[in-house]
Amino acid sequence: MSVLKRLAMVAVVLACGSTAEAASKDEAFAIDQVMGRADAPITIIEYASTTCGHCATLARETMPKVKAEWIETGKAKLIFRDFPTSPGPLSVGASMIAHCAGPMRYFSVLGMLFSNQDRWMGAERPIDAIKQMIRIAGISGDEVDACLKRTDLQQQIMDRATHGNKDMGVQYTPTLIINGKKAIEGAASYEEVDKALKAAQK
Repeated sequence: MSVLKRLAMVAVVLACGSTAEAASKDEAFAIDQVMGRADAPITIIEYASTTCGHCATLARETMPKVKAEWIETGKAKLIFRDFPTSPGPLSVGASMIAHCAGPMRYFSVLGMLFSNQDRWMGAERPIDAIKQMIRIAGISGDEVDACLKRTDLQQQIMDRATHGNKDMGVQYTPTLIINGKKAIEGAASYEEVDKALKAAQK
């Protein structure tokens, strides 16, 4: 059975669930990766999908300045959480590959996936395109194949996304939760995110 056929058996969270507003229902997950200082006063949780075009736009055009102005200065930290969207098997698979890269390479591989989204998603064999792309990060094709067989990781990704939908009110990608409250939906500009972060400081 091919990698994508195996992943097709994974349930994908759809943007049609709970409309409850995010409150104080957040929790930590073992697969969470954090960018920034652990004691930063503001926590940004980004729910996004590796196959979402708006998520790629946010990653390319907005988040670099958020990183420079808020995360690298110690004012905020970022937790990225996968929220798989169509095509579901590919979205989950790409998310798994970023996780299997390990904590030191996670955000860099995630950045590559978003920066080159059109290229690998448009390829005849998207997983093979990702394999070729991430060789620069020292990840072999065999390591990718082994990663995509990890049903435990598939389940953790889906459990975390389900929590985001049911308990944090996430319905769309990308969504930013700032200090426990849903603050941004869609590919917002830096100015919009900056305004939300300044409001969280008050």
